[in-house]
Amino acid sequence: MSDTEIPIWTQEKIIHEGAEATVSEGKWFGKSAISKVRRKRGYRYPELDLKLTKKRISAEARILYRLRKESFPCPSIYYLNTNNSQIIMSKILATPLYEKLNTLQSPKLILEKIGKLVRKLHLCDISHGDLTTHNILISPKEKLFMIDFGLSKISPEVEHLGLDLQVLSECLTASHANIENPMEEIIRGYISKDDVPSSENANDVVSRFKEIKSRVRYHG
Repeated sequence: MSDTEIPIWTQEKIIHEGAEATVSEGKWFGKSAISKVRRKRGYRYPELDLKLTKKRISAEARILYRLRKESFPCPSIYYLNTNNSQIIMSKILATPLYEKLNTLQSPKLILEKIGKLVRKLHLCDISHGDLTTHNILISPKEKLFMIDFGLSKISPEVEHLGLDLQVLSECLTASHANIENPMEEIIRGYISKDDVPSSENANDVVSRFKEIKSRVRYHG
């Protein structure tokens, strides 16, 4: 859809207003949908701000489109307007894992599934950039989805892949401290050959994650 067409979007409520974007829930042609509008940066020259914001919103849309082509569980794009820095996408009927993980009966099974999901993302040649349990959703049937690809990269280096695991590790330590050794299960899923095609660099990514973790501990 071009930027000149008028979308039929009805906003119902704002669900997140952060430094990077405003995320709203509403209806798109009568279907439940999510709108994400990147915020303007007042400290930048307007022309530069528009150029950079267009670039980032376009990159996020390309990543979502690419992942959907690979049948990766993430939102579908309904509409993109680069001039308004807006993406409208499908609403996933699931809950942020952040709200559920500490109360699950079998968190280790879910953690292993997360490892497989992250591996599948990396096999699509994408890094996430902000891989926390706020950006992983879980359905009532415990199917996992990933959202918020605003900091993602296409064709990432192994450092970026290792950083995904490091960010997830820090999140689990800070927000889910009641779960014992969660990264063991994440890594078990990440290097598993079940459900996810294995490739040689899975162990390289895990090694880089451990190296990053040591660096953080040393400098901390």
